[in-house]
Amino acid sequence: MLKKSTLEQIISEDLSDLWAILSPEEKRTVTDNFTINEFKKGQMIYAEGEEPENLWCLLNGKVKMYKSGVGDRVQILRLYRPVQYFGYRAYFARENYVSSAAAFEASTIGSIPMKIVEGLIRQNNDLAMFFIYELACNLGGSDTKIVNLTQKHIRGRLAESLLMLSENYGLEDDDATLKIYMSREDLANLSNMTTSNAIRTLTDFVKEKLILVDGRRIRLLNEAQLRKISKFG
Repeated sequence: MLKKSTLEQIISEDLSDLWAILSPEEKRTVTDNFTINEFKKGQMIYAEGEEPENLWCLLNGKVKMYKSGVGDRVQILRLYRPVQYFGYRAYFARENYVSSAAAFEASTIGSIPMKIVEGLIRQNNDLAMFFIYELACNLGGSDTKIVNLTQKHIRGRLAESLLMLSENYGLEDDDATLKIYMSREDLANLSNMTTSNAIRTLTDFVKEKLILVDGRRIRLLNEAQLRKISKFG
């Protein structure tokens, strides 16, 4: 059990963008209702069809939001990095979750009941604007993703996914290797293609000296060309 002073320090450091717009009384409410959860790699955080109860904040690790489609084919909708909030849209829409979330690797995730969050929003206009901004950004990103996944060739979609992973999670000390290690299936699910197409396209990128693949480690060798492929898809 964390001491309250330690918990408050974690919240103020990791949730600094939200913490800064709360009054002292609201900060106490957050601290009193904030729980830190540890998830193993692959562990479900919430499942499609469940009732939304918490605002989740990724403190450490990686989380994927995904949805099963026709024939149980999985589509990764979004990948989260520290410190990002998720799991609240369905609550505001007054509906059950329409997608699932799971830990992509061992992750530390904070949670606070949405009923508490709603109460804070109703009394703090700045907090309301914070969530409006978050939702608006996510909606814009989803619109762009829909167009890209439906109109781009598989080469363009895979190149875009590799660049997105670089921008989201950064690179290792060599300034080339992605800091996230994904299976071929996960890459396929992220890029809206079959696993066999993902493997074949990765192989083509290797032959063209655009990337270097070592197991699940991917090193970007020619980012400029990948951006061209992504753009013209």
